[in-house]
Amino acid sequence: MPQLTLLSDAGDVWSVDLNESPGHRRPESALRSRVAYAAAHVVPKAWADNTPGQPADVDWDATLDFRRAVYSWGLGVADAMDTAQRNMGLDAAATRELIARSAAVAREEGGSVVVGVNTDHVDQERISIDQVIDAYKEQLHFTEEQGAGPVLMASRHLARVAESAEDYRRVYREVLAAATTPVVLHWLGTAFDPVLEGYFGSSDWREASDVLLEIIGENPGKVAGVKMSLLDAASEVSVRERLPEGVRMFTGDDFNYVGLIGGQDVPDARQPDRDADVSAGSTTGKGYSDALLGAFAAITPVASAAIQALDAGDPARYLEILGPTEELSRQVFAAPTFYYKTGVAFLSWLNGHQSAFQMVGGLHSARSLPHLSRIIELANASLALEHPELAAIRWHGMLRHNGIDVPGVIA
Repeated sequence: MPQLTLLSDAGDVWSVDLNESPGHRRPESALRSRVAYAAAHVVPKAWADNTPGQPADVDWDATLDFRRAVYSWGLGVADAMDTAQRNMGLDAAATRELIARSAAVAREEGGSVVVGVNTDHVDQERISIDQVIDAYKEQLHFTEEQGAGPVLMASRHLARVAESAEDYRRVYREVLAAATTPVVLHWLGTAFDPVLEGYFGSSDWREASDVLLEIIGENPGKVAGVKMSLLDAASEVSVRERLPEGVRMFTGDDFNYVGLIGGQDVPDARQPDRDADVSAGSTTGKGYSDALLGAFAAITPVASAAIQALDAGDPARYLEILGPTEELSRQVFAAPTFYYKTGVAFLSWLNGHQSAFQMVGGLHSARSLPHLSRIIELANASLALEHPELAAIRWHGMLRHNGIDVPGVIA
């Protein structure tokens, strides 16, 4: 049996059996039981100046082909989000081009695409509340012109200038009033971006969630869903139970997605411990979360197969397929969590979706070899390697390039 060489933190090497591909099949019809988006990354040209501070030079063929692959598995694409290196290397010009190109591919493929709307095209670090509103509206209108669904991302500019919860209510009220289609609100936690401390007016998620829910309630028909990325399952369940009818919860919890997506339909799924002080409110929301996950860009075929199992009324199969991937995702999103993008691109390279392990802004250097070794080890164990032999060849070549001997392989 082929072997996979791994590397410890101490520099020791050992080998494990390389598992075969699980042979997951693409769906024959649309996925039904859950709405799922993979937050996709961008692939730079391998020969570009992919060094810190340089403008993104995107390999559009590889980047868009990855999105076509996501659509072929029945998932939607969430684009120009933090997974695509917003605020970490993807400049404003590249962001606009990505949105336009991605929306065009979605039309060609008949896929569903939502894209990030932010204020990050403004160069100044600190701007006024009025300027935050105008910046949001500018990106919102551009997104709507492209025909993509808007995801109103958390704004660093707003986090810096807001002095109270009322500032958040005002900004979202005015931006939502300008929207011509319902939007998804994105609540991104500080593990992903420390600048967002105190978003929605408080560092206590209970107080902040009250403000979020007030914003949704004060703007009926304007919010299609909420994407929560706090890496706290109890907070997501609390907010999910209080959402108005018709507003979806999209989990962005890359640590706990198996139980959150499975919900009441998968009684054996690992459910979060219920917080003893869940805020009062109606329970009109669904007993599960839909998905908008960076993790699903790393394990798209596995995620599709798991949802297909739910569609077939087989929750045990759902757990069997998706359960083992959560440990892999926790490694990809390990602290410092904002460097998870490196793991997503690494798996993309291993799985043959890009010719080189390169990232915009040199971010491919943000994780150590032992960290990457653990990623491929867990990807192998959870059957998330689409082409295991190709992955092994590429990984072993990377080890040898870095002076690590690979047993049984001639350099």
